[in-house]
Amino acid sequence: MPPSSSPSIPPPHPDPHPPVAFTPPPDACDAHCHVFGPASRFPFAAGRAYTPPDAGVEQLQALHERMGLSRAVLVQASCHGTDNSAMVDALQRAQGRYAGVAMIGDNCSESEIDRLHDAGVRGARFNFVRHLGGGDLGDFKGAARRVASRGWHMVVHLDAADLADFSSVLLGLPCPFIVDHMARVAASGGVGQPPFTALLELMEDERAWVKISGAERLTAGGRPPYDDVAPLASALIAAAGDRILWGTDWPHPNVRHMPDDGDLVDLLAVFAPDEEDRNRILVDNPQRLYDFIT
Repeated sequence: MPPSSSPSIPPPHPDPHPPVAFTPPPDACDAHCHVFGPASRFPFAAGRAYTPPDAGVEQLQALHERMGLSRAVLVQASCHGTDNSAMVDALQRAQGRYAGVAMIGDNCSESEIDRLHDAGVRGARFNFVRHLGGGDLGDFKGAARRVASRGWHMVVHLDAADLADFSSVLLGLPCPFIVDHMARVAASGGVGQPPFTALLELMEDERAWVKISGAERLTAGGRPPYDDVAPLASALIAAAGDRILWGTDWPHPNVRHMPDDGDLVDLLAVFAPDEEDRNRILVDNPQRLYDFIT
Protein backbone atom coordinates (compact mmCIF):
# COMPACT_ATOMS: atom_id res chain seq x y z
CA MET A 1 0.00 0.00 0.00
CA PRO A 2 1.46 3.43 -0.93
CA PRO A 3 2.06 5.85 1.94
CA SER A 4 -0.67 8.32 2.78
CA SER A 5 -0.39 11.88 1.50
CA SER A 6 -1.65 13.11 4.88
CA PRO A 7 0.94 13.65 7.65
CA SER A 8 1.57 10.58 9.75
CA ILE A 9 3.76 12.37 12.30
CA PRO A 10 3.10 15.58 14.27
CA PRO A 11 4.46 19.04 13.44
CA PRO A 12 7.25 20.66 15.48
CA HIS A 13 6.58 22.62 18.66
CA PRO A 14 4.51 25.68 17.68
CA ASP A 15 6.09 28.16 20.10
CA PRO A 16 9.53 27.14 21.38
CA HIS A 17 11.04 29.42 23.99
CA PRO A 18 14.34 31.27 23.43
CA PRO A 19 17.30 29.77 25.30
CA VAL A 20 17.74 30.93 28.88
CA ALA A 21 20.73 28.91 30.10
CA PHE A 22 23.25 30.72 27.87
CA THR A 23 23.44 32.94 24.81
CA PRO A 24 24.74 31.13 21.73
CA PRO A 25 27.89 32.79 20.35
CA PRO A 26 28.09 34.51 16.97
CA ASP A 27 28.14 32.00 14.09
CA ALA A 28 26.62 29.26 16.28
CA CYS A 29 25.58 26.30 14.13
CA ASP A 30 22.66 23.89 14.28
CA ALA A 31 24.58 21.00 12.74
CA HIS A 32 21.64 18.62 12.34
CA CYS A 33 18.28 19.81 11.08
CA HIS A 34 15.97 19.11 8.16
CA VAL A 35 13.63 20.77 5.70
CA PHE A 36 10.46 18.90 4.69
CA GLY A 37 8.66 20.09 1.59
CA PRO A 38 6.51 21.97 1.03
CA ALA A 39 5.15 18.83 -0.62
CA SER A 40 3.37 20.84 -3.31
CA ARG A 41 6.77 21.90 -4.60
CA PHE A 42 9.08 19.16 -3.29
CA PRO A 43 7.13 15.88 -3.19
CA PHE A 44 8.04 13.22 -0.65
CA ALA A 45 9.55 9.92 -1.76
CA ALA A 46 7.14 7.23 -2.89
CA GLY A 47 8.71 4.57 -0.66
CA ARG A 48 8.93 6.68 2.50
CA ALA A 49 8.31 5.15 5.93
CA TYR A 50 6.45 8.25 7.18
CA THR A 51 4.80 11.39 5.82
CA PRO A 52 5.78 14.59 7.63
CA PRO A 53 3.87 17.84 7.67
CA ASP A 54 5.46 20.61 5.66
CA ALA A 55 8.36 22.17 7.57
CA GLY A 56 10.14 24.37 5.08
CA VAL A 57 13.11 26.69 5.13
CA GLU A 58 11.09 29.74 6.23
CA GLN A 59 10.00 27.94 9.40
CA LEU A 60 13.55 26.75 10.03
CA GLN A 61 14.94 30.27 9.66
CA ALA A 62 12.35 31.61 12.10
CA LEU A 63 13.33 28.94 14.62
CA HIS A 64 17.02 29.75 14.29
CA GLU A 65 16.39 33.46 14.73
CA ARG A 66 14.54 32.74 17.96
CA MET A 67 17.24 30.36 19.19
CA GLY A 68 20.16 32.66 18.31
CA LEU A 69 21.63 30.27 15.72
CA SER A 70 22.99 31.72 12.48
CA ARG A 71 24.42 28.69 10.67
CA ALA A 72 23.04 25.25 9.94
CA VAL A 73 23.77 21.87 8.40
CA LEU A 74 20.74 20.57 6.52
CA VAL A 75 20.63 16.79 6.61
CA GLN A 76 18.60 14.96 3.98
CA ALA A 77 15.98 12.74 5.61
CA SER A 78 14.52 9.47 4.37
CA CYS A 79 11.09 10.99 3.63
CA HIS A 80 12.63 12.82 0.65
CA GLY A 81 14.84 9.90 -0.35
CA THR A 82 17.57 10.72 -2.82
CA ASP A 83 15.74 13.74 -4.23
CA ASN A 84 17.73 16.50 -2.54
CA SER A 85 15.84 19.37 -4.21
CA ALA A 86 14.26 20.84 -1.07
CA MET A 87 17.60 20.85 0.71
CA VAL A 88 19.45 22.40 -2.24
CA ASP A 89 16.82 25.13 -2.51
CA ALA A 90 17.32 25.97 1.18
CA LEU A 91 21.11 26.02 0.75
CA GLN A 92 20.85 28.45 -2.12
CA ARG A 93 18.59 30.75 -0.13
CA ALA A 94 21.02 30.81 2.79
CA GLN A 95 23.89 32.13 0.62
CA GLY A 96 26.74 30.39 2.42
CA ARG A 97 25.31 30.21 5.97
CA TYR A 98 24.08 26.63 5.47
CA ALA A 99 25.86 23.46 4.43
CA GLY A 100 24.25 20.20 3.38
CA VAL A 101 24.44 16.44 3.77
CA ALA A 102 22.78 14.62 0.88
CA MET A 103 21.41 11.16 0.28
CA ILE A 104 22.73 9.69 -2.95
CA GLY A 105 22.10 6.40 -4.69
CA ASP A 106 24.40 4.31 -6.85
CA ASN A 107 22.69 5.84 -9.91
CA CYS A 108 23.70 9.38 -8.91
CA SER A 109 25.90 10.76 -11.68
CA GLU A 110 29.26 12.44 -11.14
CA SER A 111 27.83 15.64 -12.55
CA GLU A 112 25.01 15.55 -10.01
CA ILE A 113 27.50 15.08 -7.17
CA ASP A 114 29.42 18.07 -8.52
CA ARG A 115 26.18 20.09 -8.61
CA LEU A 116 25.48 19.17 -4.99
CA HIS A 117 29.02 20.16 -4.03
CA ASP A 118 28.65 23.55 -5.72
CA ALA A 119 25.41 24.09 -3.77
CA GLY A 120 27.21 23.53 -0.46
CA VAL A 121 26.82 19.81 0.19
CA ARG A 122 29.79 18.34 2.05
CA GLY A 123 28.62 14.90 3.11
CA ALA A 124 26.51 11.88 2.19
CA ARG A 125 24.13 10.26 4.66
CA PHE A 126 23.01 6.65 4.85
CA ASN A 127 20.21 5.47 7.10
CA PHE A 128 20.57 1.98 8.54
CA VAL A 129 17.86 2.33 11.22
CA ARG A 130 15.61 -0.69 10.84
CA HIS A 131 12.23 0.98 11.41
CA LEU A 132 13.07 3.45 8.64
CA GLY A 133 13.81 0.69 6.15
CA GLY A 134 17.54 0.18 6.64
CA GLY A 135 20.28 0.79 4.09
CA ASP A 136 22.44 -1.01 1.56
CA LEU A 137 26.03 -1.61 2.68
CA GLY A 138 27.33 -1.91 -0.88
CA ASP A 139 25.82 1.46 -1.83
CA PHE A 140 27.31 2.97 1.32
CA LYS A 141 30.84 1.82 0.55
CA GLY A 142 30.50 2.81 -3.08
CA ALA A 143 29.31 6.29 -2.19
CA ALA A 144 32.23 6.74 0.21
CA ARG A 145 34.71 5.95 -2.56
CA ARG A 146 33.01 8.44 -4.88
CA VAL A 147 32.75 11.39 -2.48
CA ALA A 148 36.11 11.06 -0.72
CA SER A 149 37.95 12.76 -3.58
CA ARG A 150 35.70 15.80 -3.16
CA GLY A 151 36.58 16.17 0.50
CA TRP A 152 33.17 15.00 1.70
CA HIS A 153 32.47 12.88 4.75
CA MET A 154 29.97 10.09 5.38
CA VAL A 155 27.14 10.33 7.91
CA VAL A 156 25.59 7.18 9.34
CA HIS A 157 22.31 6.84 11.21
CA LEU A 158 22.03 3.42 12.80
CA ASP A 159 20.65 1.47 15.74
CA ALA A 160 22.85 1.23 18.81
CA ALA A 161 22.86 -2.57 18.74
CA ASP A 162 24.53 -2.50 15.31
CA LEU A 163 27.39 -0.12 16.11
CA ALA A 164 29.94 -2.68 17.30
CA ASP A 165 29.59 -4.74 14.12
CA PHE A 166 29.46 -1.63 11.94
CA SER A 167 32.60 -0.08 13.43
CA SER A 168 34.92 -2.07 11.19
CA VAL A 169 33.05 -0.74 8.13
CA LEU A 170 33.43 2.83 9.33
CA LEU A 171 37.11 2.41 10.11
CA GLY A 172 37.64 1.11 6.59
CA LEU A 173 36.24 4.23 4.93
CA PRO A 174 38.53 6.48 2.85
CA CYS A 175 37.12 9.65 4.44
CA PRO A 176 35.93 11.09 7.77
CA PHE A 177 32.59 9.89 9.12
CA ILE A 178 29.93 11.13 11.54
CA VAL A 179 27.70 9.03 13.79
CA ASP A 180 24.26 10.59 14.22
CA HIS A 181 22.52 11.06 17.59
CA MET A 182 25.17 9.40 19.79
CA ALA A 183 24.46 6.14 17.90
CA ARG A 184 20.93 6.13 19.38
CA VAL A 185 22.28 4.65 22.62
CA ALA A 186 19.57 4.41 25.31
CA ALA A 187 20.38 6.72 28.21
CA SER A 188 18.99 4.18 30.67
CA GLY A 189 21.95 1.88 29.97
CA GLY A 190 24.51 4.45 31.16
CA VAL A 191 28.06 4.99 29.97
CA GLY A 192 29.12 1.41 30.71
CA GLN A 193 26.76 -0.30 28.26
CA PRO A 194 28.46 -2.15 25.37
CA PRO A 195 27.09 0.04 22.53
CA PHE A 196 28.37 3.20 24.21
CA THR A 197 31.73 1.59 24.95
CA ALA A 198 31.92 0.73 21.25
CA LEU A 199 31.18 4.36 20.39
CA LEU A 200 33.92 5.64 22.68
CA GLU A 201 36.37 3.18 21.13
CA LEU A 202 35.36 4.34 17.66
CA MET A 203 36.01 7.95 18.65
CA GLU A 204 39.68 7.10 19.24
CA ASP A 205 40.08 7.30 15.45
CA GLU A 206 40.81 10.88 14.35
CA ARG A 207 38.40 10.55 11.41
CA ALA A 208 35.44 9.86 13.71
CA TRP A 209 32.90 12.56 14.60
CA VAL A 210 29.67 12.27 16.59
CA LYS A 211 26.58 14.42 17.09
CA ILE A 212 25.44 14.91 20.68
CA SER A 213 21.90 15.41 19.42
CA GLY A 214 18.63 13.53 19.81
CA ALA A 215 18.32 13.72 23.59
CA GLU A 216 14.55 13.43 23.23
CA ARG A 217 15.13 10.08 21.49
CA LEU A 218 17.65 8.70 23.98
CA THR A 219 16.09 9.72 27.30
CA ALA A 220 14.21 7.02 29.21
CA GLY A 221 10.91 8.86 29.50
CA GLY A 222 10.87 10.76 26.22
CA ARG A 223 10.14 14.05 28.00
CA PRO A 224 12.34 16.80 29.45
CA PRO A 225 14.57 17.52 31.29
CA TYR A 226 16.62 14.82 29.45
CA ASP A 227 19.21 14.92 32.25
CA ASP A 228 19.83 11.17 31.99
CA VAL A 229 21.44 11.84 28.58
CA ALA A 230 24.02 14.25 30.03
CA PRO A 231 26.55 11.59 31.17
CA LEU A 232 26.69 10.19 27.62
CA ALA A 233 27.22 13.58 25.98
CA SER A 234 29.74 14.69 28.58
CA ALA A 235 31.77 11.50 28.15
CA LEU A 236 31.92 12.06 24.38
CA ILE A 237 33.00 15.68 24.84
CA ALA A 238 35.74 14.56 27.23
CA ALA A 239 36.91 11.90 24.77
CA ALA A 240 36.93 13.92 21.54
CA GLY A 241 35.87 17.52 22.13
CA ASP A 242 37.27 18.72 18.80
CA ARG A 243 35.10 16.24 16.84
CA ILE A 244 31.71 16.89 18.44
CA LEU A 245 28.75 18.46 16.67
CA TRP A 246 25.36 19.47 18.06
CA GLY A 247 22.00 20.01 16.42
CA THR A 248 18.32 20.40 17.16
CA ASP A 249 17.09 17.65 14.79
CA TRP A 250 14.22 20.03 13.92
CA PRO A 251 11.43 19.30 12.99
CA HIS A 252 11.90 16.11 15.02
CA PRO A 253 10.46 13.28 12.93
CA ASN A 254 9.28 10.12 14.70
CA VAL A 255 9.80 11.21 18.31
CA ARG A 256 7.81 9.91 21.28
CA HIS A 257 7.20 13.41 22.63
CA MET A 258 7.67 16.62 20.64
CA PRO A 259 10.44 18.68 22.30
CA ASP A 260 10.69 22.41 22.78
CA ASP A 261 13.82 23.45 20.86
CA GLY A 262 14.60 26.02 23.54
CA ASP A 263 14.95 23.14 26.01
CA LEU A 264 17.38 21.41 23.64
CA VAL A 265 19.55 24.52 23.28
CA ASP A 266 19.56 24.98 27.07
CA LEU A 267 20.53 21.32 27.48
CA LEU A 268 23.84 22.02 25.76
CA ALA A 269 24.82 24.06 28.82
CA VAL A 270 24.33 20.88 30.88
CA PHE A 271 26.31 18.77 28.41
CA ALA A 272 29.10 21.37 28.22
CA PRO A 273 29.09 23.74 31.23
CA ASP A 274 32.35 25.32 30.06
CA GLU A 275 31.82 28.16 27.59
CA GLU A 276 34.98 27.27 25.67
CA ASP A 277 33.67 23.74 25.07
CA ARG A 278 30.30 25.08 23.90
CA ASN A 279 31.92 27.53 21.52
CA ARG A 280 34.05 24.78 20.07
CA ILE A 281 30.98 22.57 19.53
CA LEU A 282 28.79 25.34 18.13
CA VAL A 283 31.32 27.31 16.08
CA ASP A 284 34.83 25.92 15.66
CA ASN A 285 34.03 22.26 14.94
CA PRO A 286 31.32 22.85 12.31
CA GLN A 287 33.39 25.58 10.67
CA ARG A 288 36.32 23.19 10.31
CA LEU A 289 34.18 20.44 8.80
CA TYR A 290 31.88 22.53 6.59
CA ASP A 291 33.96 25.63 5.77
CA PHE A 292 31.08 28.11 5.89
CA ILE A 293 31.74 31.19 3.78
CA THR A 294 29.43 33.61 5.66
